[in-house]
Amino acid sequence: MPEYTTLAAVDLGTNSFHCQVARVVGDQIYPLDALREPVRLGGGLDKDKRLDEATQERALACLKRFGERLRGLDRHAVRAVGTNTLRVAKNAAGFLRRAQAALGFPIEVVAGREEARLIYLGVSHSLPASREKRLVVDIGGGSTELIIGTGHRPLKLESLFMGCVSYSLRFFEDGKVSKGAMKRAELAARNELQPIVARFARGNWQHAVGSSGTVRALADVLRLNGFDDIGITPAGLDRLRSHLIKAGDMDRVELAGLKPDRIPVFPGGLAILNAILSELDIESLVVAEGAMRQGVLYDLLGRFHHKDMRDITVVHFMQRYHVDALQARRVGALAFALYRKLAAESGEPDEDVARLITWASKLHEIGISVAFSGYHKHSAYIVGNADMPGFSRDEQAKLALLVQAHRRALRKVAKDIEERDVDWGMVLALRLAALFHRSRADVALPALQARRQGKKFRLSLGAAWLARNTLTATALADEIQEWEEIGFELRIPELDELERDNELALAS
Repeated sequence: MPEYTTLAAVDLGTNSFHCQVARVVGDQIYPLDALREPVRLGGGLDKDKRLDEATQERALACLKRFGERLRGLDRHAVRAVGTNTLRVAKNAAGFLRRAQAALGFPIEVVAGREEARLIYLGVSHSLPASREKRLVVDIGGGSTELIIGTGHRPLKLESLFMGCVSYSLRFFEDGKVSKGAMKRAELAARNELQPIVARFARGNWQHAVGSSGTVRALADVLRLNGFDDIGITPAGLDRLRSHLIKAGDMDRVELAGLKPDRIPVFPGGLAILNAILSELDIESLVVAEGAMRQGVLYDLLGRFHHKDMRDITVVHFMQRYHVDALQARRVGALAFALYRKLAAESGEPDEDVARLITWASKLHEIGISVAFSGYHKHSAYIVGNADMPGFSRDEQAKLALLVQAHRRALRKVAKDIEERDVDWGMVLALRLAALFHRSRADVALPALQARRQGKKFRLSLGAAWLARNTLTATALADEIQEWEEIGFELRIPELDELERDNELALAS
């Protein structure tokens, strides 16, 4: 993969959209430009969890402006990431198609724990080097991430379904703040925290750090209004809490440092942070400069420096599920060689395709550790549903489909493959590679030729080799039937010739 001197990250958050452009010097990233718009995407979710049209239009207008700033950058130098609202919105797929057209770059939706990993990566790069364990708290618009890590390595990751936008809408309707509403919001947050308290409370870490807009806004307000001068403490938050309750309405609140676009989501963020400090026994929280968008940039930089988190995750999965590494290598090498032949008319496959085939080859047998019967389905379930650091949801879904489609009935996955726009050439290449290496040993294969024209595939291999390998010949005949059932044509002339010779032999 080529290296780039300029990288960009786009964060489609529940409250705000951010665009960060940075210069790369060695292993370091230096900011060049930053854009932020309070789109409040989460506020556009209706009771059926669908994004309303007005919010979509506001978001698309913002992304068009971001796209103008990013124009001219290579596709691989920009990473756009969607978070909680796009995880839960039922019409996210349609919005994402429009959003990608507006931005001019692909947009990936990441799972909660992957969001937490990226947050920690950004925060850790903004702090002095230390071997001590840090707790990082990040309150977003729709979710809250908690991470314990050391250096640049996260050790524990959690994402909770609570955020400043969702809690402000739920408990402080129209900006009204009362003692009862604040108490209900804090109790709801404490309830969300209960399952993780034992793993994240004081004693599991030495320093507590907060990141992103909500925590930064609270810290600024505490300091500028004399509520707290040492960062964020329970006492300072309690003074701020009393101030808001006394005012009774966010429209009447006068606080130095509180920006207008932050006012509607401020009480929800305060309630959540109050609950976190209480439940996790945090005496003081300092604010870090880094956030998820910086984490996205450093993660992107790692991919160019051969430190792709996705490769590391695949290796961990191979170890965890006791994958036969030699078999994975055999299948992967043949699958990629076949795909190159099938896609020859389109030019050399890009690196995204090469990586997807490689990952699928390494993970296609992880389900054997569950049960051999139907292991391809077990493999697909694990890949599609496990926490896989570095992978977006779409990448996991495509990978799961490839893994499931590598054997048995194609009709069961055909519709999903079409909807996910997975290349059928990759499916055939992986199926044939697994079929030819069924013996799990190094096989002396004949010279293979493969071509594709639309829904027609043609495979050519030595007739004499097929005659000596009748088990493989039978499997290939079955494979032809599988493709025929879903409207594709797979032709193997030597197999036709072998069948004619067998018929003549029987007739004589």
